[in-house]
Amino acid sequence: MRRIQFNNIRMKMLIMLVASIGITVALLIVLYALSILILSIPYINSPLAWVVNNIGSKPVMYVVGVPLFFVMYYLGTRWFIRDLESIEAGVREVTDGHFDYKIELHSQDELGRLASGINHMTEQLKQYLEEITHGLREIAKGNFDTEIPVRQDSQLGEVANSINQMSRQLHQSILEERNAEKTKNDLITGVSHDLRTPLTSILGFLEVIEEDRYQDEVELRYFINIAYEKAQNLKKLIDDLFEYTRINNGLPLEIREIDMTRFIKQLIEESVPAMEKSGVEVELEAEEGLAIVADGGQLVRAYENLMSNAIRYGASGGKIDIAVRSEGDQAVVRFTNYGEPIPERDLPFIFDRFYRVEGSRSKETGGTGLGLAITKSIVEVQGGVISVRSDRQSTTFETRFQKAGQDLNRG
Repeated sequence: MRRIQFNNIRMKMLIMLVASIGITVALLIVLYALSILILSIPYINSPLAWVVNNIGSKPVMYVVGVPLFFVMYYLGTRWFIRDLESIEAGVREVTDGHFDYKIELHSQDELGRLASGINHMTEQLKQYLEEITHGLREIAKGNFDTEIPVRQDSQLGEVANSINQMSRQLHQSILEERNAEKTKNDLITGVSHDLRTPLTSILGFLEVIEEDRYQDEVELRYFINIAYEKAQNLKKLIDDLFEYTRINNGLPLEIREIDMTRFIKQLIEESVPAMEKSGVEVELEAEEGLAIVADGGQLVRAYENLMSNAIRYGASGGKIDIAVRSEGDQAVVRFTNYGEPIPERDLPFIFDRFYRVEGSRSKETGGTGLGLAITKSIVEVQGGVISVRSDRQSTTFETRFQKAGQDLNRG
């Protein structure tokens, strides 16, 4: 029986029902006509005549018609079963991961639309999985800037988003690792250079002394003093390097509340000999009762560096202004000197290890090149911020900490 094309399964089933009834009735009429013909033929009509006389023609018609109807209906609805089996086979293929499988069903009814929907779904899944796979291949090649498109309201979209986050974090980790390696190499290079310079000088003077290449005891003592000073510089460099490494390796902090005004006043008192030697005066402008929460022992080292830096490079200005103020929820301390300005090109690097504004490794005007790097590490490890600005009139180093009692961020 040819399949009748309709867009509604119920209508198809109804037509099949009516057609099966019609065919069954037609066949029964044919059988009835045949039975009449058989009854008119002698010798072969006896069994049929007995059935008709003892059972009746109507019961016989019912007995024959009902099974005949079911047979016709079954034959007429085989297309429905075949379509369901095609859909079932397609779903099984999709669940096995064969997203390129297509359900070949061309009807326009509900089953056809279901098959078309499944085909569209698998095509979308296949395309998205190909995009994800392509992105993963690119990430595996090291192209961490590859972004897999994220489809909203989709579990695969969540997978793609997780892969993108993983890629960014992996890229960041690799960059940090390379940075750490470069930092280590730079540190080794800087340390080697800074250790070699005084050590070479010490060995040179000791060689002169060892070979008795001096004129008298006065010159001998002069050479010994120079070697001693170089050895002191070498010791200071090693101490600073040790301190810098210790702070950056997660030094445990002894946190307590610190009165910043009293703290700075004490620092000024301890710096009086150095200020008198350099001919520098200090003016302090401070708010009373301004407190922060920090490690006082470490903070002393940071502000001693800022103070000695201001004295060393601000001596020509003859004056240092120190301000301790409250700005919003922050305690701000500023050290301002009026000596030679820091060139603008040097400002971004002033807190780098071994960086000197002089542009050389000479120790004549500078220290070890680690003082400001140590200061920055101490301030930042305790949740503070340090900055510098410089122009022709003055140079100011500024620190900012959360005031005591505020929400501290010690990240």
